Amino acid sequence: MELKELPSVEQLQNLVIKNNDKKGFYGDGKNIPVIDEIPITHKFADQLYIRQMDMKAGQIVVGAIHNHLHVWFLMTGRVLINNNGNKIEHIAPCYTVSKPGSRRVIYAVEDSIFINVHKNPTNTKDIKELEKEIVSMTPEQFKNNKL
Repeated sequence: MELKELPSVEQLQNLVIKNNDKKGFYGDGKNIPVIDEIPITHKFADQLYIRQMDMKAGQIVVGAIHNHLHVWFLMTGRVLINNNGNKIEHIAPCYTVSKPGSRRVIYAVEDSIFINVHKNPTNTKDIKELEKEIVSMTPEQFKNNKL
């Protein structure tokens, strides 16, 4: 896949939702799915939540909308990302600051490891509670979270 070929978030999300009953398609657009083929690891430090995602070459992920400014690191690998229409290639090791409203389509060109670092002022270890705080599933939900 070439950078210019990356689908938009909406195109890919609609494709996933339409084919959610088929092997290799996961997600209903309303909840963050747990996908065995794309493991997520959770770690905690004082007032920090560290979320690691491991992708194999060829996998594509549609991310949720991030509610807050945070940092993510690409520890290994190479990915193509469409972030709200801004298409860019990242080659590990690298990091970037993700702004509120960021929503990405990520295509792993190589096996890749991402680490997102989010604030966690209450030090909760309840993943569902953290996900409700750090992401929105729809633009409407994001807008309401900002009011």
